[in-house]
Amino acid sequence: MNKPLIPVALPKRELLKEGMKILAADVGGTKTHLALFEQQDEQLSMVRDAIFPSAQYKSLEDIIVAFIDKNNTPQRLSIAFAGPVQDGRAKATNLDWQIDSRQLQSRLGISDVFIINDLEAEAYGLAVLKADDLTAVYAPPAPEPGNVAIIAPGTGLGEAGMFWDGHVLHPFATEGGHTDFSPRSLTDWEFLLFLQKKYGHVSWERIISGPGIHQIYNFLRDDQGWEESQWMKDNWKEHDRAAIISQGAQRGSALCLEALRLFVKYLAIESADMALKFKATGGLYIGGGIIPKIWNDELKAVFLEHFFEVGRLRYLLEAVPVNIVLNPKTPLLGAAYYAIGRFKD
Repeated sequence: MNKPLIPVALPKRELLKEGMKILAADVGGTKTHLALFEQQDEQLSMVRDAIFPSAQYKSLEDIIVAFIDKNNTPQRLSIAFAGPVQDGRAKATNLDWQIDSRQLQSRLGISDVFIINDLEAEAYGLAVLKADDLTAVYAPPAPEPGNVAIIAPGTGLGEAGMFWDGHVLHPFATEGGHTDFSPRSLTDWEFLLFLQKKYGHVSWERIISGPGIHQIYNFLRDDQGWEESQWMKDNWKEHDRAAIISQGAQRGSALCLEALRLFVKYLAIESADMALKFKATGGLYIGGGIIPKIWNDELKAVFLEHFFEVGRLRYLLEAVPVNIVLNPKTPLLGAAYYAIGRFKD
C-alpha cells in the first residue's frame, strides 16, 4: 500500500502469494456489492465486481455462488455486513439474513472468511481513499490528530469509531444508530410522538436513513399540514421514496425541501453527539449513499447551524474536521484491505 491519507491500523495477516485472490462483499439491506481482488506487488487490483439486489436472494451464499468461478475459488472472503457481528456470526438488521463465517468457509471451500460490521469496514476503507474521495464540510484552522467518528445514513444508519493511539487509528464497530432519538424543539417532540404511535421505540435509524426521509415527509404532510404537490402524488414509487422526495425538492416542492432540511438537521445533531462522545478531534466522516446525492450549500448551512449547537462544548466541536465520503465503494475496499491486512513481521 502507498502511504495512506488517513493512517489506519490494519490487522496482521500471512502473506498472500502473488496472483492469489480476495473476494470482498458489502452487504446492505438494499443491495449487496461483490468484488474480486487480486494480490499484485503488495497491492490489491480489482478484477471484476457486480451489484445484486439483496432482497431477491435467500442468502448471501446464493449471491456468492452466482458470482464466483467454481474453478477459481478465492483464497479469502471478507464481508462488510450491515448488522452486529458476534463470534463470526451476524444477523442483518434490515434484511432477513443470517451468516456464519464457519459455515461459509465449509460450504464455499474458501480458506479464510472474515465478517466485520459494514461501518467498521468503512473505517478500514478510509485508509485507501484519495483526496478527491472526500469533500470538506468544515475545516478547523489548526486540525490535530485524534479519535474519529463515522456516521453513514443509507437503508439504515451505521455508526463507527476509530481510536487514535498516537500513531494510527484503530476502527471499532458500534450500534449507535439504534439508540434513542433525542428531540430538541417542539416540532421534534411532535415528530417523536408521531413515530412512537407507529413503532414504540424510536431510534435515530428510524429518522436518519432513506426510510427516515419518508417518515419525515409523512410527518410534515399528515401531522403538520404541509401540502403535497400533484407531481409527488403522481410519482410515488414504493421501492425508493427517498429518491422521489429528493427529486421533488429539486422541482421546488416546499414539503420535500423541508423534509430534507429536517433530515440534515437530525444528521447534524446525532453527528455532534457522536463527536462529543468519541472526542473525535481527528474528524467526523459522513458516509452512506444518501448525502452525496442531496448535498448542496443550503443543506450544508443547515448542518453547520445545528452541529455546533451543543452549549458549553462548542469550542471542542469547532476543532473537529467534517468530511463527506464520496466514494461509494469505501466499505467494499475496507473489507478487502481488512482481509489482506499488513504482512506479519
